[in-house]
Amino acid sequence: MTTSVSRRVTVTTRINPGTGTDTGAAVAPAPAVYTATVYVNTARHSFDGYQHHHPLAEAIHPNGSPLRLVFHANGRIRGHEMAAEAAFEVGNGQSADDTGQTWPADIRSVSVGDVIKVTGPDHWIIHLSVEPSGFSAVPEPTNLTGLAGSRASSRR
Repeated sequence: MTTSVSRRVTVTTRINPGTGTDTGAAVAPAPAVYTATVYVNTARHSFDGYQHHHPLAEAIHPNGSPLRLVFHANGRIRGHEMAAEAAFEVGNGQSADDTGQTWPADIRSVSVGDVIKVTGPDHWIIHLSVEPSGFSAVPEPTNLTGLAGSRASSRR
């Protein structure tokens, strides 16, 4: 005796990664990006290094918008610390970020005792204290007191 068995219809399709159109044309993936936010240490004698109780002010553009430095992952930027180093260079007027942003003239240069928050392409966040030679990981600062820049007083 033969018994018929009914099976669900299965449809298989191939999905090509990197296609974003109905035509199947390849769309370039967005580059991996690191974003850096600089917190300027406003404590007296802050150039001796960052301490968790030091007040910090977030760097902003002259128009009052947050300053987010953007660096694409590439041969030069391959990690959070390299992105912090690139932000340090921008903050000392040595270069611009990958979108052409430069450091605002009304904010002092990035120095020992400041903190740089780096968000990576994997959304992992690290806070790095600027040291006399390199960076040290620190807990997320809790003493954010305001904004650094010419429009800082108008946004408080």
